[in-house]
Amino acid sequence: MNILDKYISSRKCFIIAEVAQSHDGSLGMAHAFIDAAAKAGADAIKFQTHIAEAESTPAEPWRVKFSYQDETRFEYWKRMEFTELQWIGLKNHADEKGLIFLSSPFSNEAVEILERLNIAAWKIASGEISNYPMLEEIFKTKKPVLISSGMSQIPELDELVEKIKNKNIPLAVLQCTTSYPTPPEKVGLNVMLEFRERYKCPVGLSDHSGSIFPGLAGATLGMDVLEVHLALSKDMFGPDVIASIDTNELGTLVTGIRFIEKMITNPVSKNEMAGNMVPLRNLFTKSIVAASDIEQGTEIAMEHMAFKKPGTGIPASGYLGLIGKILNKKVLYNHFFSEEDFAA
Repeated sequence: MNILDKYISSRKCFIIAEVAQSHDGSLGMAHAFIDAAAKAGADAIKFQTHIAEAESTPAEPWRVKFSYQDETRFEYWKRMEFTELQWIGLKNHADEKGLIFLSSPFSNEAVEILERLNIAAWKIASGEISNYPMLEEIFKTKKPVLISSGMSQIPELDELVEKIKNKNIPLAVLQCTTSYPTPPEKVGLNVMLEFRERYKCPVGLSDHSGSIFPGLAGATLGMDVLEVHLALSKDMFGPDVIASIDTNELGTLVTGIRFIEKMITNPVSKNEMAGNMVPLRNLFTKSIVAASDIEQGTEIAMEHMAFKKPGTGIPASGYLGLIGKILNKKVLYNHFFSEEDFAA
């Protein structure tokens, strides 16, 4: 898929820093997230484009009542809105920082704004999987689609994946558990692997655990995409912070994933590796040396031998071969035995 080609071809995971609502309606805070994600080494920054009037009603209930200033969920979504000009500014800032700009739409109007921004791909939130009027508008763009599978069962995903594939639209399917934060026993890395086998497409993880561990584990399984929630600090306000990692953790996560990728994509030959380490091996292994001064003509026994570094002489493993041999000359304490020391 277009935005993932350079990653998948080189077996690199596409790492998305998800801001979601952690900017709490502050444009300046949203820009700060872009700088932080770029500094940490993420590949993309992702927001959510909410337009209250287009996606909700005042009757929408709170999932969790957390706001100190919004009486209703609708009012909260209203406060989360940015104007199209503000979205343009965020997109331009991401471009300047070398980040791919993404944002999940939640209405047809949001799709229109984001398409005018010429975003690189569409991330479909799990609650929008059945919103086919909006999805059809997205499909018309022919841009890559990343599906978050959080609240969907397999038949619903099968239907959507088939529809996308029939339209020849590049696709990635992300395992996601809609639990904030997600406990380890519910992360479902096995589901990600099942998606790869079932859908024959790039797969990944949309992680809500609030830790770096699922991302690192997913990297060992060769996941193609990781979306992880980001907070500037774990002390920030907002519903997504509890399921987020902070900027320092994101940096560690990115470094860890790239480290794991290098391990996986560079298999080694044990024999070749050991062969290249002969000089180092000689420093750490033991040779057979004289345990004391030994006279010429002595028949070598165990008490005549000691085993000491460096390993440049007869190796310690050859001790049985020296027992019973006759010295052809006197040797001194710590002398490194060699085959020339013994009568033929």
